[in-house]
Parts: sequence; structure tokens; C-alpha cells
Amino acid sequence: MNAGETIPVTVLGGSLGAGKTTLLNHLLTHAGDRDIAVLVNDMGSVNVDAELVAEESDLAVGNGVTELSNGCICCELQDDLETAVVRLARERSFDHLVVEASGVSEPGPVARLFVTSRAAARYDVAGLATVVDSRLFADTFGGGDPDRTVAEEGDGSVRPLSDLLVEQVESADLVVLNKRDLVSDAELAAVRDAVEALRPGATVVETAHGDVDVDLLLSDLHDPDAPVGWRAALEDGTGDGGGEDDHAEHADADRDDRDDHGHGHSDHSDHDHDHDETPHAEATYGVTSFVYRRRAPLDPDGAAAVLGDLPDSVVRAKGSLWVAGAEDVHYTYSQAGPSAYVAAAGPWVASRPEFEQDTYRRNHPELDWHDDHGDRRTELVFIGRGMDEAALAAALDAHLLDPGASADAGDYPTEPGAEVALAEPTRERESVPTAGAASESGR
Repeated sequence: MNAGETIPVTVLGGSLGAGKTTLLNHLLTHAGDRDIAVLVNDMGSVNVDAELVAEESDLAVGNGVTELSNGCICCELQDDLETAVVRLARERSFDHLVVEASGVSEPGPVARLFVTSRAAARYDVAGLATVVDSRLFADTFGGGDPDRTVAEEGDGSVRPLSDLLVEQVESADLVVLNKRDLVSDAELAAVRDAVEALRPGATVVETAHGDVDVDLLLSDLHDPDAPVGWRAALEDGTGDGGGEDDHAEHADADRDDRDDHGHGHSDHSDHDHDHDETPHAEATYGVTSFVYRRRAPLDPDGAAAVLGDLPDSVVRAKGSLWVAGAEDVHYTYSQAGPSAYVAAAGPWVASRPEFEQDTYRRNHPELDWHDDHGDRRTELVFIGRGMDEAALAAALDAHLLDPGASADAGDYPTEPGAEVALAEPTRERESVPTAGAASESGR
């Protein structure tokens, strides 16, 4: 690497046990003429992943750095990540940096450090790669019986594993479907199609033991503007999904709106999802997406009942909620498999003082604005396999109220960033591995 040149960096993510360490060992073994630095960024007092990588090196770990005979180095994270990567670039010479994100985090936030911090002067993001345990993904989102449903962090806190799996895929430029030997061809195809629906345009490869082509893994794949499935569905749609003043006309008007904007079944070519991105998925496995849009608030209890108990056919749902009884608060909804939650995102623009509304609208001319309701709306994207779109829409429509209707939204948070769980996976019958105690050897 010549002085003054930025160093390409690849961020590697994946849940605990997915096979990240095996992939890293494969990378170091097949580095060729590249001098690669690998920074193991896992949690816990004992960095098991760093020890596993060191087992296959020719020199033992010393002061957190293992020098390999082929010119590569493996580093154990001992400082904060920003300090570590800046010092590494200053003190060592190498051609490419690979950073392993912890098993309970997404690679996206790690990659942003190389864009927004002082590390940006020395590094350039080449790609975000996520390793997926194909067996676990198939069981989690295919109606199977996953061996675990939550991920436990080093401090003992837990998060739904389904959330983690989806968010790791949604942030990836390259998705490695590992452990393909543990699923049938049909299961693997279904997993692949779900991944392509969650992250349209991502490169997807299949492997049994992390033996990914090194040139592909280290290539310049990163596209910061690449679409996430749910966001692409929202941006592809048009119209406001209803919003008539007379609530008695909502059902008919919204039914018409679905026909006009691709949410009905009378003309399959008008569905509000992109057939060019996932044609094989839709034609073969029924992976589709649709957008539910309404210009009326939802009853808080009714919305929680429906959105907290979505059918298994829904893999991912995300969007905005207009909730009666808290009509000044813009809520966001996120569902992944068996987990679902609502978070307060702050006030609707329409709830702000008029001069702030005017300023915001001038700066954001693309804002979907209604003469009476402003930007208040319920707008949800559903991605799944074999979904009954009409039934989902009808279930939500049954809980629409008139704007300003009296309702008790007491269980919904109002402080920005606060959230409430509508559905959570249980921890019954499982031993939850923590980041500092899970081994990925053999995969």
C-alpha cells in the first residue's frame, strides 16, 4: 500500500455460529499475494474468535497481534474500534482490512465508522458481507423449529434473533449462505429468495464451510445507496392510499386505492413490488411484497393485536403508524419473524409549529403531504411468502378510526427512541449462547 492511498476495508457480519471464523481462516489461508489485516471485533472477556483464528496461524498471539507467515496479520480488538484501526494503519503495512462485527450486531454501524470518523482519512469501505446460517434462517422464517430464538449480548441483555438475522441481511452487499449442506435444495432456494427480497441487488453465494472466493469477498461491492427491500417497496409505490374525509367511505375508497396502486389481486402485474428484482422468488416460491397505506389513525389496541400477531407467511414488515390517542407522535413499526415492536420516532411534521412545517416542506419537496392530515399516515410494507394481502389489509382496516377520535394509547411510548414490544420470542427450551462463549469452529 503506497503512502497516501486509502486502504479498502470489508466488514464481516453474521450471527454467532454462522461460520464467520471459518470464513476468516479460509480467507487468511488463501490470501495469495495480498497482505490482509483481520481485526476480530467480538464481545466478551474471552475473545474466542481471536483464539480460533490464532490456532491456524504459525505464530502465537502476542500483544493482541498475530503475524502470519504469509504476510497477513490478525489483530484482537483491545481498544475502541476507531482507535484500533487508525493505529493499525499507522503502525502496520497491509493491503486490505477485514473487520469482524460482533455476532449480535449489524455490519452497517461498523462500516459507518470508516465514513464518519477520523478513520475515513485512511480507509475506504469496499463491502459489507454477512454470513447466514442457512439452517437457522430456514427454521426461523420458514415455519420450522429453530434451536434458538434470541441472541444474548455480553451484558446479559437479549434481542430477538429474527431481528438480528434480517437486519444483518438488509445491510449487506454480499450475503454468504453458509451450511448449505444442512438444508434441502428447496429450503436453500427459499432462503435465497427471502434474502433477495430483503436486500434486492445484493450478491448472494452459497457454501458449506465458508469457502468463499477470496477475490469476490474482497472486491469493491459497496453501494451505500443500494435498496433495502421494505424501503424500495415504499419508494416504488405512488399515491397516498386513501384519506377521504368521510370515514364511512374508507373501506371502499381504500379498496379502490389498492386497485389503482397495485395492492389488489385483479391485475397481478400491478402489485406494488418489483418483479425485476426478484422474479424467480415470486414465480417459484411466492416471495412478494405489498404496501398498506391509509390516511386515518388506527385504534391502539386493535393495531397492537393485528401487528403483534402477524401470520407466519410474513417474514418482514416495517413502516410508519398513525395511532389514535397519540396523533402528534410519528410511530415506526418493525417486525421480523416472531418479533415485533413499535417505537416513537418523534413528532409528525404536521404536529410542529406552522413556520417549522413550512421550512421542512420547502427543504423536502418530496414529502407526501395531505391538505387536512399533513404527513400523518399509516404506511406499512409487508414482505413474505404466500401472504393473504386482502386479509391483512382487512384486519387493519377493521381498526381504522376517524382523525381525532378518542382513544387510549397509554401503552404506546411518546419519548423519541422509546419502544414497546408487541411480540417477542420466548427463551423456553434453549440455551442462549453469548458472544464470549460461542464457538464457530467446524463451520
